[in-house]
Amino acid sequence: MTRKPGLFVVVVLVLSLVESVAARQAALPLGLQDGPSNGAATRVPGPEYRIQVGDRLEVKFFYSPELNEQVIVRPDGRISLQLIPEIEVANLTLAMLAKQLTERYAADLNQPQVTVMVREFGTQRVFVDGEVGTPGMVPIFGQMTALQAISQAGGLKETARSSEVLVIRRGTGDVPVAFRVDLKQVREGRNLAQDIALAPLDVIYVPRSRIANVNLFVDQYIRKVLPFDWVVGVRWY
Repeated sequence: MTRKPGLFVVVVLVLSLVESVAARQAALPLGLQDGPSNGAATRVPGPEYRIQVGDRLEVKFFYSPELNEQVIVRPDGRISLQLIPEIEVANLTLAMLAKQLTERYAADLNQPQVTVMVREFGTQRVFVDGEVGTPGMVPIFGQMTALQAISQAGGLKETARSSEVLVIRRGTGDVPVAFRVDLKQVREGRNLAQDIALAPLDVIYVPRSRIANVNLFVDQYIRKVLPFDWVVGVRWY
């Protein structure tokens, strides 16, 4: 019986393709698979979260629940806990802080096991002050504009001077950057670009009357009111 050369070639090609695919899969790092072939982007894990000023942390002790507590990171980046001196936590990862607390409590507890969780992210907020219904902190969910933040703070009072709203932002070197926005135009449907997007920890101040010396006002406001240790000296935009 004569072997058909065409069929033999097809079989060899198929076997070669199978071996090539198997070798390629074996060469991939453990746990990885081929990405999408259509060019779709895949999500790459970002860097580990680092604690920020204003974060609300929950510290839990597995075998000493009486020491469990929630604390807010102060403007100086520190927290105070029971039994140990205050500790600087800003810019630490949760794992780094848990390790430091475990070491510090080892003198008072037998084999302490500590975990740290972020219950509320302090930087995801802005502060609204001045002639608004309910001055105070407003949480940010996604992108938020100045007018949206004011609306969340109870809206403008009748006494508000909406044509000269100030947005104060932490700039390079902690020098505050001030923006003056005319939200009166925005409310009238003109110049919507004045309703600027906010950044975390922005301060929106709605004055009652015209501010004659903006630089002096912002300097005094920062010293007396803002919950941050900013360098005094304003860059004006």
